[in-house]
Amino acid sequence: MSITIAKLGRRLRLGVIGGGPGSFIGPVHRAAARLDDNYEIVASVLSSNPERSKREGMAIGVAEDRAYGTAEELFAAEKAREDGIDVIAIMTPNDSHYRLSLMALENGLDIICDKPLTTNYRDARDLVTRVNAAGIVFCQTFNYSGFPMVRQAKAMVRDGDLGDVRMIEVEYVQGHNAALTPTELGEEGNWHFDPARVGESLILGDIGSHAHHLARFVSCLDLSRLTADVTAVVPGRTAHDYAGILFRLENNAPGVIWVTQAGAGAVHGLYFRLFCAQGSLEWAQETPNQLIHSRLGEPAIVFERDGPGLKPEAARATRVGIGHPEGYQEAFAVLYADAAEAIVARKLGEQPDRLALDFPTVEDGARTMQFIAAALESVHTGGWVDYQVAF
Repeated sequence: MSITIAKLGRRLRLGVIGGGPGSFIGPVHRAAARLDDNYEIVASVLSSNPERSKREGMAIGVAEDRAYGTAEELFAAEKAREDGIDVIAIMTPNDSHYRLSLMALENGLDIICDKPLTTNYRDARDLVTRVNAAGIVFCQTFNYSGFPMVRQAKAMVRDGDLGDVRMIEVEYVQGHNAALTPTELGEEGNWHFDPARVGESLILGDIGSHAHHLARFVSCLDLSRLTADVTAVVPGRTAHDYAGILFRLENNAPGVIWVTQAGAGAVHGLYFRLFCAQGSLEWAQETPNQLIHSRLGEPAIVFERDGPGLKPEAARATRVGIGHPEGYQEAFAVLYADAAEAIVARKLGEQPDRLALDFPTVEDGARTMQFIAAALESVHTGGWVDYQVAF
């Protein structure tokens, strides 16, 4: 039995906005929400076309009267119901995250929102203020922080097992945009290439945001300054498809982020190496169930996702034993499960288990938007940009 059902006596009622037909991320969110039996999906808006939205909602099992045509209809109707939704999951194009989050806040709903938080830092800061004032739970789905071995790395650093952080490298190298896309050739529309919808930088918002959050998450430190090269490497492209960023963490340790979607032949390539005073940690998302740990003067060891020596943070995020692999879908589900525990604790006036509080929050989303703004400022000025977390 899930913690949610045991404490609350029922599943959390979840509404979903976005992620309809043809979406990659929508089915991922919906499956993640159901994996631990903490939520039931009872309301939906799955398309900007109202009739299609209603059809697709019923197609995924939502009752006809709760398969809504617009977000405005969903919020108004659910607020009027005694069994209205508790939580809203937002997986729409980037430019609507801020507006939909404001609507959810006005209706007192907890929020699970796909990244990036907004399309600009100003709106992100405003959301932090509003979320904190409302006291609701806000989970930003930087899903790689849900992998057990990533949580093992964070816990080892946080517990001081390796000493002070000295250096970090994060790379995220994809290849699916190594040539001009049909959208760029004028054959079809894809909102990812519209800066009004995605934000000023495609690469920073899409995967640079993940790399930034991962660097902060495993190092347990914020960034303090950076210098960035953000550009397009595919001839004829105007949207950014490459970023190389040198930075300093708040303890002055140096780091580097390299992200691209134009690496011909690359598949996914999310990877980090973290060096501390007494050893290092190395993890690759394509082999997610192993974390390599090397110490000065000792042979390297490999932590296995369901093996011995794991921290409670990693063990909590592990579902399947005896060597069966877990991956992307389960990492998403970890965030949904963590958020569910925090939401139920809020409803009951209790404190959640501390292990449930490693999910990314609205503050994490805003810090990423601050990072993107600083990187673009560096591109414009051609130098280093100093910044401090402002919330």
